[in-house]
Amino acid sequence: MKIVLGVTGASGAIYAVNLASELAKAGSELSIIVSDAGKQVLAAETSDGLQRLESHGRLLSEHDIDADVASGSARTDAVVVCPCSMKTVAAIASGYAYNLICRVADVAIKEQRRLVLVVREMPLSAIHLENMLKLARLGAVILPASPGFYHEPKTVNDMVNHVVGKVLDVLGVESELYKRWAG
Repeated sequence: MKIVLGVTGASGAIYAVNLASELAKAGSELSIIVSDAGKQVLAAETSDGLQRLESHGRLLSEHDIDADVASGSARTDAVVVCPCSMKTVAAIASGYAYNLICRVADVAIKEQRRLVLVVREMPLSAIHLENMLKLARLGAVILPASPGFYHEPKTVNDMVNHVVGKVLDVLGVESELYKRWAG
């Protein structure tokens, strides 16, 4: 699977790092775009997140707008923006492809490819909700970083893995990251 992973400046950098690791384990070919704000959050929330991301795929900057993934002719299977800031949601919803992350999301929409947005914000304003509704109607999967608790997580990593496992489910990638509800 060829996947583009966009990492924005929303809190939750560990979601991106763990997702990249799991996708690499599954044999996915990753192009990882990290925004400038994403780099700041990675540095603030992880000790080696940027290096770990780089070890799992080709690292790109949000300014690399001439990268192959910026074109619809680049064959990718999915675009995941994780974590996805509300700034990025707003830009994608309005078609404002001001950086490479927003451009690849725009390409996913126009080419009718899988687009998954792991949104991170609370509380949500009516503007946020309207932007997400617009994107959902265009076919994007809105996947809030909201871990479940039915599997009785013991660590923060258990909660992170629940969200990462849900992203993998949406992409059709098998994983054993979380205990599924059995009733």
